Amino acid sequence: VQLQASGGGLVQPGGATRLSCEASGIDLVYFAIGWFRQFPGQEREVVSSMSASGLSTYYENSVRGRFTVSRDNSKNMIYLQMVNLKPEDTAVYSCAVGKRTILIERSGDVDYWGQGTLVTVSS
Repeated sequence: VQLQASGGGLVQPGGATRLSCEASGIDLVYFAIGWFRQFPGQEREVVSSMSASGLSTYYENSVRGRFTVSRDNSKNMIYLQMVNLKPEDTAVYSCAVGKRTILIERSGDVDYWGQGTLVTVSS
């Protein structure tokens, strides 16, 4: 199983960007998916997740209303649309596939990780 993330880079405050993650070797339709981020010197934290059915989503408080997680099972893709970005959103973001169908709530719920992609919000 491989998760190949893309997107990110340098974004101005108030700007937007979309992270993408292509999965191979696994059929995403059966699993919850999510995005984590990691600040320097800290543990990874879940930013957003979506159940396998797509009917349930979770957003960390600071990103709710600004970030949107989505999936395209036909393409085996995971997305994180980020708008109104703030300097405090600067972090390494990683996509993840869960062990089960229900929402990912912590690192222990993850079976597979994508490589991290750095998002830097700065003017």
